[in-house]
Amino acid sequence: METVGSWDALGWTKIEAYTRSVAHGMDEFLLPKEDVIAEGHGVVMVNTDVAGTLLVTNFRLLFVGEGPRKLIPLGTIPLATIEKFSKQVARVTPVSRQGDRIYSHQGEKIPSRRLLQVIGKDMRIILFGFRPRTKQRRAIFDGLTRYMRPSRLWDLYAFTCGAQVFTNSDPKVRLHHEYLRLLGKNNFLRSVTSFHKEKMYLVSNKSWRITDVNSNYKLCPTYPHLFLAPSNISDEELSQAATFRARGRLPVVTWCHPENGAVLARSSQPLVGLMMNSRSNADEKLVAALRAQIPGSKYEKRKLYIADARPRKNAIANGAKGGGSESKSNYSQSEVVFLGIDNIHAMRESFNRLRDYLDTHGATSSDGLSSFLRNNVGTWAGGSQSSMSASVSALGDSGWLMHIHSVLAGSAWIAALVAVEAASVLVHCSDGWDRTTQLISLASLLLDPYYRTFDGFQALVEKDWLAFGHPFADRLGMPTICGNLNTTDSFYHGAAGGNASPLRVAPGTAFTPSNPQSPASISSNYSPIFLQWVDCVAQLLRIYPRAFEFSSDFLVEFVDCYMSCRFGNFLCNSEKERQQAQVADSCGCIWAYLTHLRISGGRNHEHYNLFYDHDQHPGSLLPPAAALAPSLWSQFHLRWACPSEAQGGELEAQCHLMAQNHIKLQEAKTLSDEKIKDLETHLQAMNEKLKSQARACRSAAVLAKRACQENTAIKRAMDSIGCKVHISSTNGGVRDIESLEEIKQYTINMLQNDLDRENIDDHQEQSLSVSVSVVADTDCAANLFRKSGDGFCPFRAGESCKWPDVECAQKGSQFTGLRANYDAFEQLYIQDCYFKSDHKET
Repeated sequence: METVGSWDALGWTKIEAYTRSVAHGMDEFLLPKEDVIAEGHGVVMVNTDVAGTLLVTNFRLLFVGEGPRKLIPLGTIPLATIEKFSKQVARVTPVSRQGDRIYSHQGEKIPSRRLLQVIGKDMRIILFGFRPRTKQRRAIFDGLTRYMRPSRLWDLYAFTCGAQVFTNSDPKVRLHHEYLRLLGKNNFLRSVTSFHKEKMYLVSNKSWRITDVNSNYKLCPTYPHLFLAPSNISDEELSQAATFRARGRLPVVTWCHPENGAVLARSSQPLVGLMMNSRSNADEKLVAALRAQIPGSKYEKRKLYIADARPRKNAIANGAKGGGSESKSNYSQSEVVFLGIDNIHAMRESFNRLRDYLDTHGATSSDGLSSFLRNNVGTWAGGSQSSMSASVSALGDSGWLMHIHSVLAGSAWIAALVAVEAASVLVHCSDGWDRTTQLISLASLLLDPYYRTFDGFQALVEKDWLAFGHPFADRLGMPTICGNLNTTDSFYHGAAGGNASPLRVAPGTAFTPSNPQSPASISSNYSPIFLQWVDCVAQLLRIYPRAFEFSSDFLVEFVDCYMSCRFGNFLCNSEKERQQAQVADSCGCIWAYLTHLRISGGRNHEHYNLFYDHDQHPGSLLPPAAALAPSLWSQFHLRWACPSEAQGGELEAQCHLMAQNHIKLQEAKTLSDEKIKDLETHLQAMNEKLKSQARACRSAAVLAKRACQENTAIKRAMDSIGCKVHISSTNGGVRDIESLEEIKQYTINMLQNDLDRENIDDHQEQSLSVSVSVVADTDCAANLFRKSGDGFCPFRAGESCKWPDVECAQKGSQFTGLRANYDAFEQLYIQDCYFKSDHKET
């Protein structure tokens, strides 16, 4: 067989030139307390023809590309996410680019290529090529063998890393808070000083109550320490009913409708036996109590539906093992319906077929070829019916979408019974922890808008999946509290085994297992049940894009964290086991980690659904059957095989980009607003300064006016006594003020000089001196007394009066009518010669 150019692209000569390095420079790619166990240099990831360094750590398989050294996401996978791995050998006949065969000289033998195939639980198949005649593949293989699935729970990276910053609060308290919300007692704990004081946490309403009958986990080891039960059923009756259900998983309430009073309940199958004739009065009374009285009615009881998630034939087959299903004749006013959902083994096989389909028909496959080259691009371009139908048929044969539709349809039917018909529904399968949990939690998500928020989604997962004992350790293939990993359950496999995914091979390349006993598969109890449920949530998010606060990217991140086992929330199989292992105190919390991501990214973080509008869907979501046709969850299923097509949320990505631009504009606007505010503050300060200057100007004007008036009075006084006024200043020299107008002008000039300065209070004060001098005039005395007398004579008129030189012509007496102003006289210098000594004062 001949190869195509893909194998030439491996560039082994280039890899030979790739210098051997050590892991000391890889610290930047390692998480806290992540240690390197083994390493290989010059390793090629065949999928994308990228060379680099492959490391095995105590947490993941880590691939760092050469050249611009960076982490390659496709080649980096947590150890817990690896489903299986195996050694492969490729014998290749080299060909030229034109397709001509190249023969080796002198019969030189072409060495085979050493390959390592890694198959993940997250839909990826990775193929690593190693240099021949080296022991690097063996080192990587041994490292994976020792650390991929440790035999002890405490050897997991989650315990090695510890809680660090992602600490976990008590999940028991969170579960109790959710029960209080369902009972309408949200604020009850605010008045309770201690959670366990006098068992005040055992709250109840008219129909339902919180019971701690399972506080020591003896009633049912896989149930939580608290659960909801009918108020009219005693703890003793609950204990009796538990003996009639598989694994003691008796019927309990998981959700209450806040308006019509209907409930969702869950349990395991009843132990009716092959003949379906075994009965339990306690169980029948407990189931009948689920038909609580309809509000507003005195006697009418609501109808109860018993939804058996299994196909009918499976339920009958379980009867041979002592199980079975309820008989309608034994449970009055009840109806038993079989939903026909397959078991965990069918889901695992379906998932494997879907993964193989994507690797075969994807753009980037494990052999480095695209589906166009593998299936002849000409047939695709020409619209070959056979090649196209083969691809569609392969997807249909996987059955994955059919199973998704079954779970969606069953959940929508249950939600419609509760919301529309106001009927209660009891859901169970065989053990009541796989299909039952899927249906109950998905129906609750449809009924309660709270569960479609970040906080509500956490409460839903912790209540229906974690508290009620979904066996996460078994479904992920991880060790439990017992410390034993079932290595006899198909832990070893051959490449041609029934559960092995066939390797996608290029033409001309033959792959054979070098070691048929290589560790690859995990326990037969492994099944992607929880992943399937998250896929159903993503389908609902696609149908109702405005009903969910979280985005599809959040669901992808959530599933990756869950499968990586980096955090302790999903370790072990039950609440009891996690308590015994002290997981909450010893390991980090996935919810704290996801919250940290959202907070660090702001409101525009990719985990937020930008289309979310609570007012658009404030109540239940009841999708019709035609709307439940599922499609591949592109963000998850296509991200490795079809990277460019995996971004199915093109519109959402554009909206995130627009939101980022909006945030930048908002930040720029905030900055501009701050600058405007600073300018307004500065302008206000300047206005206050101008007002202060204006007040100073007005004060100066008043002072100037007063000075003018005083100057006028002084001038008048000086004129009356025949004197001149001299005003001198430091900058204006000496001036003679002889008139009132000159005084006014001088004052205006002084004022103008002050206003021209920036600060009227800061300029240097000018020294001003005023002097008065007597005018040397011969008529000074006569003029002085004449002018002075004018003010005293009431009969003075015109220039005809010659007083004091002559007697007054009007009165015949010099001093007739003279009014003395003694204050004025005291201020004037009057010569004695003007008054004779014999004149008497009048």
